[in-house]
Parts: sequence; structure tokens; C-alpha cells
Amino acid sequence: MIEKPQHIPVRLGLLSETAADPFLTEDLLKGVRGHGGMDLAKDVEPLPEDDPRWTVEPVRELIDDAMHEFADNRTKADAWLAPRLHAALRLTRREAADRRLWAHLALAVAPDYVAWRHLPASASEGKETRINSARFKGALDRQCFSRLWWAAEMFRNGKDYTPVEIACGNQDLIHSALRRDLVDHRPSALALVGVLERGVVSTGREVEGLMAAISAAGATLVYDVLAPDAPRDIDAVRRWIAEAGTAPTVPRRSLPHGPDDEPVPEKSLADLTDLFVELFETAPVRGRKPQE
Repeated sequence: MIEKPQHIPVRLGLLSETAADPFLTEDLLKGVRGHGGMDLAKDVEPLPEDDPRWTVEPVRELIDDAMHEFADNRTKADAWLAPRLHAALRLTRREAADRRLWAHLALAVAPDYVAWRHLPASASEGKETRINSARFKGALDRQCFSRLWWAAEMFRNGKDYTPVEIACGNQDLIHSALRRDLVDHRPSALALVGVLERGVVSTGREVEGLMAAISAAGATLVYDVLAPDAPRDIDAVRRWIAEAGTAPTVPRRSLPHGPDDEPVPEKSLADLTDLFVELFETAPVRGRKPQE
């Protein structure tokens, strides 16, 4: 496994995919050796120096703590890191949609974490163990850090990150959900967590069966009408971002607080969770015996 970079930038920046390519070496993708970070710096577009959000140290410390805490089970790091990364990086959705930010975080700040978290445990027959390059600079639902930030954004319930922990504890759910527009509707996203909490689904096949059933039903049912959401409070998000410079250190043993916007109406969440359970019970799931 590669070591922590010797040269870690003080501030986050923007690294284009083209500029990132030369640093995605075979040694890096095999998890053998990192790259020379000093050369990478000249290709980075700086972010405003007067914004405290771009300071690297708090994020790097979270990453170090995650690697230490979950050394014996790296997949469990997702549920711990996702809400804390979101709380440490107080971004607008527009900022978080910029893949250059995540490429810089992955390649300049924490390539060792990407290798630690996403190097396959074993290679397929005839193939070498290799990290998918998308984990460094790929789509938002695949890149190592952006997938966690967006999972936290989609599954938080107002300032409460508890549903994020539950969602990110199931790799199949976040992988499937982040690829669908469904999670843009908060009651739908949280209803998925509700189905998990009830123990109705757990395996990858069951999650895919659930998602397929929900998507198919969505062609005839309009979930935002069946389960209305509270209006998105942009001002709450702006206040949360403005407080970044004075916010306390992100806690390690308890969950942080997200933007203090309105939580999902309880009735909408309960109604949609019941509906999703019903849809799953009639969905064809490979390997499940038909109900009598």
C-alpha cells in the first residue's frame, strides 16, 4: 500500500482530468507507489485564499482518523467518513458538482486513502490487482470522496446525519441510489433508509430489486405528490457555509450537525416507506421464492 504523500498542499484547489492523467501512474493504480506531489502543484487552479473552507488540514486529519479507526474493515469507513467529510467541506451543490475539486483531493491530498479504500482485495484470474482510475477522477457517484459527500447531502434529514450512516453502511444502496434521480426527492431517499431500518432488504439483489420496483412504479406514480417535501431552505445552507471559519472541529465520536434546514415531514416519510415496502414485496428478486 502506498504511503502518505510527503508534500501535501496547504489548500484545496482544482485539478482538471487532463492535468490529472500523468499522475495516474501504473504504480499508483496498483497501490505500489505514489507520485511526486511537487510536480502536480503547478497544474492546480487555486481557490480563493480568503475562504477558510479550502484549508486541507481538517480534511486530511479526518482521513487519517478513518484509516486508523477502520484498519480492519475499510468498507465501514464510508459510514463514518461521509457525514464528517460533508460537515468539514461546507460546499454548495454547485461547488460539489465540480469534479476538479475531488480530483485534487484524491490525487494531491489523499491518494493513500484512495488506494487503501479501493484497492481490490484480490484480482480476477489472469488480471493484476488494480484501482479503478474513476476512484481518483471519475463521475461523482464513483469518485472516492465525491460519492461520500453526495451521499451525505442526499440522505441527511435537515441537520441530522443519522440516515447517512445507515445508508452508507450498505454499499449496494449508495451505489445504486446515487445513479438515480430518485434521491433528489428527500422523502424518497429517506424512505429507502426506512426500508433498510425495517430489515426488509439487506443483500445486493434485494436492493436492486427494490430500486427497480421503485423506478418502475415511478413511471405511473409521482412521489413528490404522494409524499410532499418541505421547501429547500437555501438561506440555511448559506448560513452553514458562512460559519465555516468559526465552526468547531468535526467530532469523531458523535455525529456533526449539517445545515439547519427543515427536516422531511414525518407523514411523507412514513407513507413513502410503507409504499416502498409494499412495492418490494411484490417485486421479482432473483433467488427469492415467490410468496404464496
